[in-house]
Amino acid sequence: MIKLAKPHISGKAIEKVVEVLKSGNLVQGKYVEEFENALCDYLNVKNAIVVSSGTAALHLALLALEIKEGDEVIVPAFTFPATANVVEVVGAKPVFVDINLSDFCIDTSKIEEAITKRTKAIMPVHEFGQAAKMDEIVKIANHYNLKIAEDAACALGAEFENQKVGTFGELGCFSFHPRKAITTGEGGVVVTSDDELAQKINVLRNHGISYKDGKVDFIAAGLNYRMTDFQAILGICQLEDIDNIIIQRIETANKYNNELKKTNWIKTPHVYENRKMVYQTYHVLLDDDKDRDKLVDYLKSKEIESNLGAQALPCLTYYKTKYKLKESDFPNAVNAYKQGLALPMGDHVTTEDITYISNTLKTMFSG
Repeated sequence: MIKLAKPHISGKAIEKVVEVLKSGNLVQGKYVEEFENALCDYLNVKNAIVVSSGTAALHLALLALEIKEGDEVIVPAFTFPATANVVEVVGAKPVFVDINLSDFCIDTSKIEEAITKRTKAIMPVHEFGQAAKMDEIVKIANHYNLKIAEDAACALGAEFENQKVGTFGELGCFSFHPRKAITTGEGGVVVTSDDELAQKINVLRNHGISYKDGKVDFIAAGLNYRMTDFQAILGICQLEDIDNIIIQRIETANKYNNELKKTNWIKTPHVYENRKMVYQTYHVLLDDDKDRDKLVDYLKSKEIESNLGAQALPCLTYYKTKYKLKESDFPNAVNAYKQGLALPMGDHVTTEDITYISNTLKTMFSG
């Protein structure tokens, strides 16, 4: 089976993890600090606070921004549910905006009509490792005095106009899940150049603890969102190779594009001159008359793992029922949800695999 994704963990990384495990110093320690410093350098930000998951990062971001009951947060209608779930968890309301089918990110031309007196923040998602149109989002946020918390879970290393995503807003959130470019198993990070926000997140991720003059105090109702040291050393080793990982993913995507360019019922990812995509997922869009689910089953029968790319949140029972949403109000999100297909991506996918996958795709509807 050609797997949809497979994390590459070097021998060096395994050795380092074993060293930490044998040391007995397993919780948040020196390697967490070292990982945070390395991420600051890579992303050119002042503060990086690593946490237990990408969802934890998003949750802490909203808590730090003091998003609360009665507030509204604008999110794209097509994303992984965690983006909207954390808005619900803090008691606020996610307000969904449709996406573009060219980049699968929020349609910036539709954001302003979704803003109300209760809107406090915009949470753009850099879907599949493609940067959202951050120039427009920043312009809108500044005009309406809104905060920006970027969901860059899939997009470590992605850029918009030569600036890394996750660094445009007040806060940026990344995931280190095994399907991401680098992994710590589970894990995430919140980045910011705002020292006050960083301090809030540091306190909230560790039970609300504050250290002052050698004394411990609890100054907030915090959580246990800490990352372990053995996860951090795994992240350090992988971050050292992030540039090569991204190059490999771009090369794989280019090979797919070349193989599939003449398959007229498949729309391959759009390449923008002013954006750097890191291809956390190689996501294609099928013509409306093609049965995506039937194709997934067919590929599986040929030992190829594939899947849908993300969810249209207005189609999901919880959000559709609670907010009485109509799928017809989010046509692009629904189309991406029902006709999108994620193909195997990672350094485990060989040139021969890409040719085989592409030829297998073509045979499905050849007759």
